Amino acid sequence: MLWFLTALVLALMGLVYVQAARKAHGFAQQQGVRLHSRPGYHGWYAALWTGVPALIILLVALLLQDRLMTAMVRGGLPAEILALPPERIELFLRQAEALAFGYEDLSTIVFPEAALAAAADHYERLKSLIRGAVLALVAVAAVLGLVMTRRRLAPDLRARPVVERFVNGLLILASAVAVLTTVGIVMSLLFESLRFFQSVSIFEFLFGMKWSPQIALRADQVGQSGAFGAVPLFAGTMLIMVIAMITAAPIGLFSAIYLSEYASKRARDIIKPVLEILAGIPTVVYGFFAALTVGPFVRSVAETMGMSVPNQSALAAGVVMGIMIIPFISSLSDDVINAVPQALRDGAYAMGATQSETVKNVVLPAALPGIVGALLLAVSRAIGETMIVTMAAGQAANLTANPLDQVTTVTVQIVMLLTGDQEFDSPKTLAAFGLGLTLFVATLCLNILALRVVQKYREKYE
Repeated sequence: MLWFLTALVLALMGLVYVQAARKAHGFAQQQGVRLHSRPGYHGWYAALWTGVPALIILLVALLLQDRLMTAMVRGGLPAEILALPPERIELFLRQAEALAFGYEDLSTIVFPEAALAAAADHYERLKSLIRGAVLALVAVAAVLGLVMTRRRLAPDLRARPVVERFVNGLLILASAVAVLTTVGIVMSLLFESLRFFQSVSIFEFLFGMKWSPQIALRADQVGQSGAFGAVPLFAGTMLIMVIAMITAAPIGLFSAIYLSEYASKRARDIIKPVLEILAGIPTVVYGFFAALTVGPFVRSVAETMGMSVPNQSALAAGVVMGIMIIPFISSLSDDVINAVPQALRDGAYAMGATQSETVKNVVLPAALPGIVGALLLAVSRAIGETMIVTMAAGQAANLTANPLDQVTTVTVQIVMLLTGDQEFDSPKTLAAFGLGLTLFVATLCLNILALRVVQKYREKYE
């Protein structure tokens, strides 16, 4: 019902907008009349005052109606039900609600049928009452807004400032949601990480050389004491990221330079879409490609040189990950290079510079901030990748710089720690939040470093 009422309110807003705009057009056609705001602003003014209060009521009802009904039903439960444990009371309320709305299988009911039927009847009455109240409030709000705006519509109505303030407030609200979401993520990571560091020393976590997050369930278990040294995870993450960037950065940057400065229009129209197709391939497909093609190829090449190499290796995962992030570097760098003013190129040519000298000494310095941003995005994408690493690099926490060994990364371990039924009071599960916080801090430091590099080396033109 709430969604149906929302559609009706939106349709009413559209009709009110059309009528108010037409009325404002009529004012404008009168001789000697000058509108303060354009007719469109009159339409938006009337539509907002008609629909926004009603939509706010619907939003509040959508968020609170279930909690309100549950609280009121809980207050009317008989004493024998209230004497049950809290989890049994919650199960009783869920079954009564499902029975009231026709979703409950009667064979699964484990409570007295009379009490369940009474609670279900209470749910039904409350639902009808709330629906009627919401309908009445929405109708009153819409009618009052419509009447008020029809009376206020006049040539001297200052509609534009009102509409622009509303839009400005909406933009501020959207920005606040984004900021608060980020703050919430950081605070949740920080809170759970502090719980983890109460059980495991932060120095052991940051500088320990062994990662084996297994906790003994019994005192007589051996080899299950748990080791939370994350250095092998950091080393594996950095090793795969470096291999990926060595693969992707030159190819992506050089392809962007070629497409923007040297390629003909026909070549650009063919090569650029083909490169961007790589960005649309699911990561699991890259993982299969790495596990079934690149990994065996690396092993066969190593065996011809007399080395024993497993199918899963950091080299296979890094190369395939580099292929995956080529479009991020190529497309963004191409857009940034094309945004460099043509006047800079013309000035360089007028001074006698060749095309390659112009690209090296004028275009690339001017596009440096955007290129650094593209590389940062690619680094973040490489650090956060999970599927390719899981399928192509393995899950062994090895502290090695050999690209032919199996390694694992921070993101893979986060997934493994949070997969399945886990207790969020154990250091094994809380270690995932410690890894997430460390990854967040490392990414933040990387961004700050990149900003310093850009500020030092960027070329400024008037």
